[in-house]
Amino acid sequence: MPLLLGAICASLATTTEVRAQDQKQPNILFLVSDDTGFGDLGPYGGGEGRGMPTPNIDRMAREGMTFFSFYAQPSCTPGRAAMQTGRIPNRSGMTTVAFQGQGGGLPKAEWTLGSVLKSAGYKTYFTGKWHLGESDYALPNAQGYDVMEHCFLYHCNAYTYGDPTWFPDMDPKLREMFDKVTKGSLSGNAGEEAKEDFKVNGQYVDKPNEDNVTLEGVTYPDGVVGIPFMDKYVEASGIKFLEDAAKNPDQPFFININFMKVHQPNLPAPEFKHKSLSKSKYADSVVELDTRIGNVMDKLRELGLDKNTLVVYTTDNGAWQDVYPDAGYTPFRGTKGTVREGGNRVPAIAVWPGKIKEGVRNHDIVGGLDLMATFASVAGTKLPEKDREGEPIYFDSHDMSPVLLGTGKSTRKEWFYFTENELSPGAARVGNYKAVFNIRGDDGQATGGLAVDSNLGWKGAEKYVATVPQVFDLWQDPQERYDIFMNNYTERTWTLVTISKSIQELMKTYVEYPPRKLQSETYTGPITISAYQRFQHVREQLKKEGVVIPLPTGN
Repeated sequence: MPLLLGAICASLATTTEVRAQDQKQPNILFLVSDDTGFGDLGPYGGGEGRGMPTPNIDRMAREGMTFFSFYAQPSCTPGRAAMQTGRIPNRSGMTTVAFQGQGGGLPKAEWTLGSVLKSAGYKTYFTGKWHLGESDYALPNAQGYDVMEHCFLYHCNAYTYGDPTWFPDMDPKLREMFDKVTKGSLSGNAGEEAKEDFKVNGQYVDKPNEDNVTLEGVTYPDGVVGIPFMDKYVEASGIKFLEDAAKNPDQPFFININFMKVHQPNLPAPEFKHKSLSKSKYADSVVELDTRIGNVMDKLRELGLDKNTLVVYTTDNGAWQDVYPDAGYTPFRGTKGTVREGGNRVPAIAVWPGKIKEGVRNHDIVGGLDLMATFASVAGTKLPEKDREGEPIYFDSHDMSPVLLGTGKSTRKEWFYFTENELSPGAARVGNYKAVFNIRGDDGQATGGLAVDSNLGWKGAEKYVATVPQVFDLWQDPQERYDIFMNNYTERTWTLVTISKSIQELMKTYVEYPPRKLQSETYTGPITISAYQRFQHVREQLKKEGVVIPLPTGN
């Protein structure tokens, strides 16, 4: 009996320990790259086959789940805002970003991944590209992150404006202004004022700690680091965060690492120059990105943190084909800046040993918006019902954890596509059908959907179709080449029943939860007298009647 009793007690103790481990909040490591093309990486047919091997990302795909219908937003700021807030960008006002020196940014009332997980008991860290504004209230250390190190506020191009070797024809006074207002690497803990570690320029220079560095007539009093070296500091901070987190294993952590690569202009670090098979700047930079992701993952494993850590990797938007050849590749139509698949469908991989099965290829409709609800779910917390200023808030995020754990399908059946100024979506996907209303710049219609010179992106004017949208079956035609709304084979006018209903439901949410003021605006043409006079009438109509979208007859 004593032996039997002892065995039962031991069994109960083991069971209790296993349950405790199962109930322990998982750590979360969120890796983000910039402008990475759907077809750049090995799991998506890229990698070695495109002259840029990605063995570390390939390993992540083998060990976890690779997504093939994962959506971002069509450019950097809205893409990052959507991931951080779990809200479509027009709700937060983060549809585009201001020039450096103009301030502003993510409203302090917004919840972020950092602030939600911090409220759930997580230690939160941020490093790398932020691109959500310059004002103190908009920085990561004011938006829920306990530690912010080597935070960069802009896209890579912005760091070249004050560099005379890039733009020798720029007015010296304008260059002086850019040099003065452009913030370099920022670091600081929550509640502290951010300090500038060093300036950034477009040169192969790595002098972060030297005073009064003079290059091409520009003096950097507190040191300067060139674009090629930025990700070295992002990687170092990420590894430092992991080492810090490992010292307190009972404290769950959330680490958000945002690499600057592979946004144009791509200047690979010296040790990666010509290390790709194709020896191009973009390919070399993809190899650098893969290596740095691999170094972070190796450190996670070395510290023994991998077993209880959910790792998610993705990018902020689709490939920017306008800047070819310094650009990513996508098999889809369109480019960054459009509502086509090429601007919005992106690579994404999730790894969670013992939770996510190895080698899974998922085709559910999911996206960066869904990380908020997913991370909150695995952390065992609920999304807030009010914003950080006490007003009701609406999240567009769906919990992906059943998809990750293999216990269910995605609850998301639709995806809405937006460009800078759209309240109603420029395109909408429901199931396998997609309706495209905004064919910006015609987007390749005249010369073939994949022609680079016709992927106009931001260069193209907004152009909305008359009466009916284009309709595509993304299962049969993922390149959006064959408009099937009505043709000589058949007609798909009936698809607009479900698509219009989904848009109507979306538009109703704006009445109860009005979008915030735009953080920055793009030029959308002259403001007309008639539009001004119509403004108040439209507001009153929305409040009283909601939105009605009539179904086209096709005749």
